[in-house]
Amino acid sequence: MDILFSGLLLLITWPLFIIIVIFIRLDSKGPAIFIQKRLTLNGRTFNMLKFRTMIINAETQGTGVYSFENDPRITRIGHILRKSSLDELLQLINVFKGDMSFVGPRPVLTYHPCTYEEYTYEEKQVFSVRPGITGWAQINGRNAVDWVQRFEMNEWYVSHVSFSLDLRIILSTFRQVFSKKDIMIRNETAKEFKEVKNHCDGEKL
Repeated sequence: MDILFSGLLLLITWPLFIIIVIFIRLDSKGPAIFIQKRLTLNGRTFNMLKFRTMIINAETQGTGVYSFENDPRITRIGHILRKSSLDELLQLINVFKGDMSFVGPRPVLTYHPCTYEEYTYEEKQVFSVRPGITGWAQINGRNAVDWVQRFEMNEWYVSHVSFSLDLRIILSTFRQVFSKKDIMIRNETAKEFKEVKNHCDGEKL
């Protein structure tokens, strides 16, 4: 179903891809597509695709991998893409390739806050399913809740996964996208991420 529906959506939306690429290139310097290594099923790595919403090398400036309300690194067209969630549209390609699913835990960075090897056995259960474009944490606070809470929600999802739950998440995602709720990360998230990093030294999330 993932391959079938992502393929159909790619056929339908490719003209929109071209329009987005043009606007990004006109708005700021740099490539229109942002590629980042993330973790997928069983801890494998893959190249997650997104439309670029920040200036080039944003991860090496300011708050690094954390974004916040009115982050100056976000471009003008980037604000529009984030609020509409259109920056995630390229992940249909990841779904079609089998790296992701429509529903699942959001794919985490390969190195932050932990590497795959540093997660405990229980936490690694999150990687027993493919990561998703949307998920349980996304419809229950998205970026308005801290990283630890989102990880716990992902653990809950993995232990309760079902077709009916996935359908509920998809329907709720549409409502949340149109309401534009919880798009930005809270300003204090950077501090919280530093605290979570202590887990990699042996503390349980």
